Parts: sequence; structure tokens; C-alpha cells
Amino acid sequence: MLMEHRHGKLFVDGRWIAARGERIPVVSPVSEELLADVASASPADVDLAVAAARVAFDTGPWPRMSLDERIAVVRRLRGLLIDHAEQIAELITTEMGCPITQSRTIQAANPVRVIDAYLDFIDEYPFRTVRSGPLGNALVTREPVGVVGAVVPWNVPMGISMQKIVPAILAGCTFVLKPAPQTTLDAYLLAELIERAGFPAGVINVVPAEREASEHLVAHRGVDKVTFTGSTDAGRRIASLCGANIRRVTLELGGKSAAVILDDADMNATAELLRMGSFRNNGQVCTLKTRILVSEKRESELLDSLAAMIDTMAVGDPHHDATEIGPLFSERHRTTVEKYIRIGQEEGGRIIKGGNRPAGLEHGWYVEPTIIAGVSRGATIAQEEIFGPVVSVMTYRDEEDAIAIANDSQYGLNGAVFSSDLERGLQVASRLRTGVVELNGSPIGLQSPFGGFKMSGIGRENGVEGLEAYTELRSIGLPAEFAQSLA
Repeated sequence: MLMEHRHGKLFVDGRWIAARGERIPVVSPVSEELLADVASASPADVDLAVAAARVAFDTGPWPRMSLDERIAVVRRLRGLLIDHAEQIAELITTEMGCPITQSRTIQAANPVRVIDAYLDFIDEYPFRTVRSGPLGNALVTREPVGVVGAVVPWNVPMGISMQKIVPAILAGCTFVLKPAPQTTLDAYLLAELIERAGFPAGVINVVPAEREASEHLVAHRGVDKVTFTGSTDAGRRIASLCGANIRRVTLELGGKSAAVILDDADMNATAELLRMGSFRNNGQVCTLKTRILVSEKRESELLDSLAAMIDTMAVGDPHHDATEIGPLFSERHRTTVEKYIRIGQEEGGRIIKGGNRPAGLEHGWYVEPTIIAGVSRGATIAQEEIFGPVVSVMTYRDEEDAIAIANDSQYGLNGAVFSSDLERGLQVASRLRTGVVELNGSPIGLQSPFGGFKMSGIGRENGVEGLEAYTELRSIGLPAEFAQSLA
């Protein structure tokens, strides 16, 4: 379905228009060959996209439709995403290297799951409530925040795009999506599905772009809210641009999540849970547990279990069903990951498994899944996000020491506790300074708020909180009798 002739265009105001920016090369992380040469939006193109979204919000039908009418269009998009699930999975595997079995469950299925999670509760959500007290009465309403500008990353491109699009458009907002330059092909497919779903012109606009145009979108006075997922450094820059205009912003940023393995945990079972908990998507997920904390007396047992698990992980072509570790998304990123592995060794860490490029793979940006033990809490690889298939194993003396090490981080996005005693595990989980904690590998689902403490971000996505992030509160004072009639 993906039309190659559209690679030179942008989806703006319900139409495909020529782009005025430089071209963006999309390169295969497997073969290192050019996959496509696609359009890049210029700042002037971003102006057109924001203007289209502005008109669609200020005078168009979308914010004025009933919720049921908006839901009907979103349901049509849902059906199209299901129909093209395999194409989505293949496309994202091709452009960024996610193993195909994971692409099917993460990259292709999650956009539909996001829609389902919001549709599960939005019919019952109280967009209008009456509040009364001795000093007055008010109709309190949740209003759409307006035009949303979204900057999304390359690692889970369509899933993260939909985490932002779905609540925003259900709330009545309009949208400008700026996908990552490295993963524009799936964004073109998403734009085509949006077009086919029948959204009114200007409601969702898709403009792949490099940094200059991205910053132009973030700073644009026609944008009411910015939502960003990516690195903390980029988030800091976006926050400063939004702060200049007191613009609403949601930031989902980096992580250096700790897995606290208590003494009573089953080491083999824990290692198996860390297969996907630490290494999925080739280690390129911000929530992965990359600091593994184990007691001094059980370190060797855990290392044996982790090493045995790593031995069963197939590294290779991500299009093969058996592959669990594919290539990193770019050559530059592989260089960065390899630099961190060297730094880890220079600072006293010892390689238990991996640490090299896998043998027999002449092309592609691969790194072996790597375990580094003997890592101190202040080591570079214990403090900085690597974003690759590399975990640091650290030891603790007792439970208090484990909690202190886990919290010794500028980040607070995710964490985990493993224990055979669930009450004890919950007590430890409750003391971790993170937005999410998984007990014995239990996921929180899409109905719960997701986001970070500290430098891992501002705001929350998913659940009721994710919807409310795209709304503004309005209070209208009412005469008492009229307020009672509306209650």
C-alpha cells in the first residue's frame, strides 16, 4: 500500500504536498544499504502544517463533533491498523531493526491496544461536572488544549505516535506529528491510514523533519501544547523553548532503571524475565532494566543464570522469526554503545558475556548482548543511559543499601523488584523513586499512567491521566438553582 511517489511529500491539511526541505536518507541497519530517500519538512512547511491544524481547531468540525462522532472515526483507523498490522511490523523491522516477532507484538499491536485502552473508559469520562460549596457553584469542564505538536522517536515510532495522537484527538485537539528522520517510512503508512479513515482536513498532519524544523514546531506560537518522547538532553532543550512561551508540555525522557533482586528471588526465573525486561528491541527502550542489583552473596548465581539466558538469544537478521537481538538503528549509535562498553571496562567492570560485534555478520550495526559485572554505583555505565543491549550488574550489602543504590540516579522512569515474598517486594517497590515499578515482571498495562520522576520527564501518558494531559480546565460560575438543575 505504501506509495513510493509520496516519499517526496508531506501530509498536510488532508492533502499530500511537496516538501521544501532537504531529503532524508533512510538506511537499512541490516544491509547498510539505502532504503529510501524521503521528504524533509522545512520551517515553512511546518508553518503550513500548524496553520492547517489551527484552522481545523478554531473553525473546523472536529472539536465541535460529538464524542461519539470522533470515536467512530478513531474506530475506522483502528480497523485499518489491524488490517495492515503485518505490513507495519515488517516496515519497522526494515527501517530500525526491531526483531520481527517483537515488531508484531510491540510495534504493530500496541497502536491498536492504545486505542482500545482509551475507548474502554472514554464514554464514562466526566468532561462536565458541577461543583457546589458555600462560596459558589460552578460547571467545571475539560476542554481540548488546542493544537498539539508531537516529536516522536525512532525506537517505537508508531506506538509512541499513537500514545499521543489518540488521547489528543479524542479530546477534540488537532495534531502535527513530527516523526524521527530515521523512521519515516512507517509514518508515511500511518498518514495514509489516517487519510483513509476519514479525518477532516487538518486534524492530523504528518511532517518528517530534521532538527531545525523540529525546533520550529516546538517554538511555534500556533501550537498550544508540545509532547515529546526522547533523550533527556533533547527534552531539556524542548522544555526551554516551551518555557519561553509558557506552553504546555509533556516530556517522556531517558531512564537508567534498576532491577532490585532480593535474596529470596528465584535467579533462573528472574533472568528469564530480564530477557525482554532488559534486552527487547535490541536494548533500545527507555524503560529497560539496565542496572541489575543483586546481593553480594548471590551475585555468582545470578551471573550464571544471566549468562545461560544470553546463550539462548539468537543474534542476527531481524526479519527471521528466531532472532531476538537485531542490529542497532544506526552506525553512529553502535559506536556510542561500544564506547560505553569500553568505558565500563576501564572503570573496573568485567565482561561476563558479549562486549563485541557478533561473528559472522559482515554487514549491519550489531552488538552482542552484554553483561558487565563489578560495576560501582557511580560508574559512568551505571549513571548514563546507553540505549543498547548492555546491562550493568551491581552488588548490595542489604535491603537498605539496595534501595539507596537504585535511587542513586538522575533518572526515575522505571524499575523492578523481584522477590518470592510479594508483600516484601511491594514494600521495596514503594520506596523506589520512579514513576513505574514492576513487581516480578508484572507490566502496568495501558490503562495506568506512565511517566517519570526526576529527569525522566514531566507529565504522564496513558490512562485517564493521558487523556487529561490534552485538556484544559474551565470553571463557569452558576446561580445556585441553575447549578442544581445541571447536577
